Parts: sequence; C-alpha cells; structure tokens
Amino acid sequence: MPAPEVTEVTPPLLEVRGLSCSYGPLQVLFDVDLAVPQGGRVALLGTNGAGKSTLLRVIAGLVEPSAGSVLVGGRDVTALRPDARVGVGMTLVEGGRAMFPGLTVKDNLRLGSYGFLRDRARVDQRLDEVLELFPQIRPRLMQPAGTLSGGEQQMVAFGRALMADPRLLLIDELSIGLAPVVMQGIVAAVERLTRERDITLLIVEQSLNVALSLVEQAYFMEKGEIRFAGSPADLLERGDLVRSVFFGPAAEAVG
Repeated sequence: MPAPEVTEVTPPLLEVRGLSCSYGPLQVLFDVDLAVPQGGRVALLGTNGAGKSTLLRVIAGLVEPSAGSVLVGGRDVTALRPDARVGVGMTLVEGGRAMFPGLTVKDNLRLGSYGFLRDRARVDQRLDEVLELFPQIRPRLMQPAGTLSGGEQQMVAFGRALMADPRLLLIDELSIGLAPVVMQGIVAAVERLTRERDITLLIVEQSLNVALSLVEQAYFMEKGEIRFAGSPADLLERGDLVRSVFFGPAAEAVG
C-alpha cells in the first residue's frame, strides 16, 4: 500500500498570536489572533477606536504589547526594534500622509532606504522603481514635501515605505482625505505591486469599497477584539458589521 502523500504547510508570512496592548491603565487590544499568508492581501476593518491602528503599530514595533507575540516568516520578532523589523522585510505606511514637510520629496523617499543608504546603485534603482509607479511625483523631487497636494503626499509616504524593498507592507488608512480619482491611481499601484512583486499586504481602511476591492480576506475588529475573519463575500453577508463600518455605532442602534 503506497504511503499517504504528505502536504507541506507553509506558515503565514505574518502571524499575530494572543496579542494584548494597553496605554497606561486603558487596555486597547484583547488577545488578538491574526494571520496573513505569503503574498496575501488582507484588510483590517472596524469602527473608529476599535484598535486597528494600534494593532498595526504593535506589529511594526512602535508600541509594545503587554502579552502575545508577532511572527514574520515563522520568526518571533516581538522583541525587535522597529528598524530591525524593517530589516526582516516589514514596513509601515502610517495614516495622515506622515512625512517630513521641510525636506524635499527626494530626501523623503531616500529616508526609506536608510538601511542601505551607502549602496548608491541600489538606492537609485529603488528610486527609479518608485517613480515608475508614481510618475506624478517625478517633477516634484526637489520641492519641499509639505508643498505637495494631499494625494501627492500620500504617494510619497507610500513610495518611502517601498524604498525599503519590503516583503510585508502595513498600510494605515490608505484613502483618508483623498479624492476618488487620486485613490484610483493609488489602488492601481497597490494592485500592481502585489501582483508583480509578490508583496504581502495588511491594510487598515475606513472605506469598505476600497478595502474589499483590494483584498482576499478580511478581519473585523470591535473594542479591541476580532469579531470576524473570513472572505469579503462572507463579510458582506454580515449586515450588522457592514453597517457599523459605514455608519458607526449609531447604525447598530437603529438597525
């Protein structure tokens, strides 16, 4: 009798296990479990104040958890500094177009490659790739970043994260404050990246339409806990959760 075929299980690129976090006496995350497969695109949805941005910041190493662990490629990175996490292939695009407004666009972008700044050929190659993705900012390279439009600033923030050549990209509020036409261009860039370069994506997004157009899996958070994990189609079947994303707690009171 032939031996049964053994299927090798590949671990998720990102795995969060039993993560809890507090700001002083206020607990924000409660025993959160989450997994993002290699090459996957996952959305983290929920009401305002649910803990979504805090979860991203804990994963990135900017906030220390009170319990639990963060693994990247099966490696426990919970104790690593944020810059060391960049070294294992993780970068974060924070919400609100976070950048250095007094520096030029080019210098803002180059800061993303600080881990290999002395390798000029590699830095130049990464810069060319970012400008190919966002050609709108090429004429603005020598301008102070603070003089750009909101959409252009978001492109610079996104491009700076890509300069580090990540394999795992964390994005907080991709569409916040952006016009729909600008958002379409950024969504197209994200889709191109995940398709051509196999970048794994975890995105926090207020716009349900934007998030679900990009991802294959969704998590829903409420009051620091995961209340749903599954496909976008299954999430759309959960009217109670969808209403809370669009309209907040008032919708649940009405529904």
